[in-house]
Amino acid sequence: MDKPPVDPQNPWLELRRLTPARIALGRSGTSLPTSAQLDFQYAHAQARDAVHLPFDHAALSAQLAERGRESLLLHSAASDRNTYLQRPDLGRRLSDDSAQVLRDYALAHPGGVDLAIVVADGLSALAVNRHTLPFLARLEEQSAADGWSLSPVVLVEQGRVAVADEVGELLGAKMVVILIGERPGLSSPDSLGLYFTYQPKVGLTDAQRNCISNVRLEGLSYGVAAHRLLYLMREACRRQLSGVSLKDEAQLQTVESDDASDMKGNFLLSPPEA
Repeated sequence: MDKPPVDPQNPWLELRRLTPARIALGRSGTSLPTSAQLDFQYAHAQARDAVHLPFDHAALSAQLAERGRESLLLHSAASDRNTYLQRPDLGRRLSDDSAQVLRDYALAHPGGVDLAIVVADGLSALAVNRHTLPFLARLEEQSAADGWSLSPVVLVEQGRVAVADEVGELLGAKMVVILIGERPGLSSPDSLGLYFTYQPKVGLTDAQRNCISNVRLEGLSYGVAAHRLLYLMREACRRQLSGVSLKDEAQLQTVESDDASDMKGNFLLSPPEA
């Protein structure tokens, strides 16, 4: 889509180069230019398509198997997409058959795990289809270095965030993380969200979870997201909690700093004077 011609007298154009937000679109009389209107309609169509795109769990399961990772395919209590969209409560619980699958698995593999990994389509299967494998590669690499034991990758169709609590409880997991497609925006139809819970069980609220949002190529990188999740896991085990009482204060390496200990405080603020 062609951009409006650069006008050196319009200061908004410089800001437009720095953000995908819809600013400095120009006008045609009292309306938007045709190009801006068509761009908006295209973005809106992408968001709608992301919500209704099927979860390609078969391809994901096959790719996991190629990497030697076991997966379990489950379904929420929402029988189809329309039910899922109209009954959020059903997406938060497993179907009876799926719950029994996990009970049987737990009986065959007693002892539990440190981290249960759940993948659900959420409101954007596009995000899950695109970003699950590259993110899991970073997560498994870092968790192996720390010695964490992981569950099979549990794939849940028509799942919402809270379904991970039931999965974690049935597997006897100390912690659970769910990778789920976030509600599409007009500039981000493929945003992946990570929701982490310590000592998961049915009935927890969002206050007991930590969220790492906007995991995608144009947002938070896979490596940084995995680093932050590992930080939350370590701190959750040390403090035996998660959610609003556990803040993400992970220190990150930067080009300007070779020492992670330099990364303290709010990165938006100027460093203190020596």
